[in-house]
Amino acid sequence: MEQEVGLIGFGEAGSTFARSGAWAAAAHVFDRKTDDPATRDEMLAAYADAEVTPAQFLKDALNETSLVLSLVTADQALAVAEAAAALIAPGTFYCDLNSVAPQTKQAAAEAIEAVGGRYIDVAVMAPVDPARLNVPLLLSGAGAGDAEGRLHALGFTNIRAVGADVGRASSIKMIRSVIVKGIEALTAECVLAAAAADVLDEVLSSLDASEKSRAWEARADYNLDRMLVHGTRRAAEMEEVVRTLEALGTGADMTRGTVQRQRAIGALGVRLPPEGLGDKVARISTPWLSVVEI
Repeated sequence: MEQEVGLIGFGEAGSTFARSGAWAAAAHVFDRKTDDPATRDEMLAAYADAEVTPAQFLKDALNETSLVLSLVTADQALAVAEAAAALIAPGTFYCDLNSVAPQTKQAAAEAIEAVGGRYIDVAVMAPVDPARLNVPLLLSGAGAGDAEGRLHALGFTNIRAVGADVGRASSIKMIRSVIVKGIEALTAECVLAAAAADVLDEVLSSLDASEKSRAWEARADYNLDRMLVHGTRRAAEMEEVVRTLEALGTGADMTRGTVQRQRAIGALGVRLPPEGLGDKVARISTPWLSVVEI
């Protein structure tokens, strides 16, 4: 049977999508972690659990497929597209779901389209868990309409094409991230300072008085949880947001600060965050204060 899906990257998003759809058996997956002896067994177990076919090399994941989903880290998105361009057949849909700047996607599109591929800029607009295949996707590029049908066939249900220009979908996501991920970083800065000053309860109560949609303790707890687990990846994504804003000439000072805060908290290496805001603050504060003192 012709291979239907070439999946590059098997982290949170790639594995979630494969497990949620009915196409896992037709997917050949390449993830560079399989090449690392320290993570090879973990990756092979993940492939087996999702019932996908592991690819030893990138070319094995792309051989004879007409649809590629790229779900790698932001710093690898362009390099992967350039490598894939040497391997895909003309007419192949290359759906780039990575969180990178419009300029990065335009450079990737140039490489893919130079060999006759059909590059699609895909912006994933919410966490993939728990939304899974219902996660909102924005598509842009000359083949966005056709790609929408291919993604629907995989089970994705919440798709909207937003234009024919590569970079339009990612512009929406990148600029939105100034708020979404910026609030996470500002939350960390606020609650860490409030805890150090022994005024955390008062600060949270004051915020509750002006924001009724969700208690700020729950919001702060959630934001720190996301940063502890995904801070390193989010910092790489926010570097692409800096590129986006710099190209627009609107300034990116706060976004640069978000990069630093996300990276610092992500660097703590916490895979399973503690329960409750107080314990998360304590987990972050001690190593953070040690770094500041040095």
